[in-house]
Amino acid sequence: MRITWWGHSTTTIEEHGTRLLTDPVLTSRIAHVRRRRGPAPTTEAGRCDAVLVSHLHADHLHLTSLPKVSPDAALVVPRGAAKLIDSHSGSHYSDRCIEVAPGNQLRIGKLDITVVTADHDGRRLPWSAHRGPALGFRVEGSPSVWFAGDTDLYDAMAAEVAPVDVALIPVGGWGPSLGPGHLDPVRAAEAVRRVGARIAIPVHFGTFWPIGCDRLRPDLFLPPGEEFKKEMAQVDPAVQVDLLTPAESTEVAGHVE
Repeated sequence: MRITWWGHSTTTIEEHGTRLLTDPVLTSRIAHVRRRRGPAPTTEAGRCDAVLVSHLHADHLHLTSLPKVSPDAALVVPRGAAKLIDSHSGSHYSDRCIEVAPGNQLRIGKLDITVVTADHDGRRLPWSAHRGPALGFRVEGSPSVWFAGDTDLYDAMAAEVAPVDVALIPVGGWGPSLGPGHLDPVRAAEAVRRVGARIAIPVHFGTFWPIGCDRLRPDLFLPPGEEFKKEMAQVDPAVQVDLLTPAESTEVAGHVE
């Protein structure tokens, strides 16, 4: 399996010719937030068989990036997202939506996908009528992969996800504060321990930052990646942490008993 991190929560999971693209943000800006590390992803990033969208927030369901995705790709989105996509982008996109909720299962190409819970606010905006469940996805490949989306620790995490080989785990954010429903490096390491992953790839950090806030809390931009790696070594030194830079890939072998 080949996994590429394009920055923030955007990754490509590729195995047996099937390509899954998570939470695609394929531009250099999201409203007042700009990309500060790495160039905008190339057209190669948008090539996929399906998009997995974890929740409706604009840095995960980025409507402006949808035209950069393969025109025949399925859009696997939280229940309720198709209406938002239709109102902004039209039926060409909403007709490709597969709305899902925790517990649902589907098959894309040669990969089976199980939808799991994420402990996060699933509304588009606090005052928006568009809302849906926040999700994670377990990809049943060889190796198996948990894309956590945005989440905090929750009681049923191990029961829903474990055991899994690879965790694409959020460790930070995109601004000078990290509100509820997120993992910091310490809680992210605990999440990896709970699900029994043998490889962890930190995401959702070190990519975007608000315009005009370059000098505000720089400790929350790049450091979460290294902090997570150090914390993971304390929690479970057997876990391999692949700390990627935007557009970098890693190849992961299937689990061998």
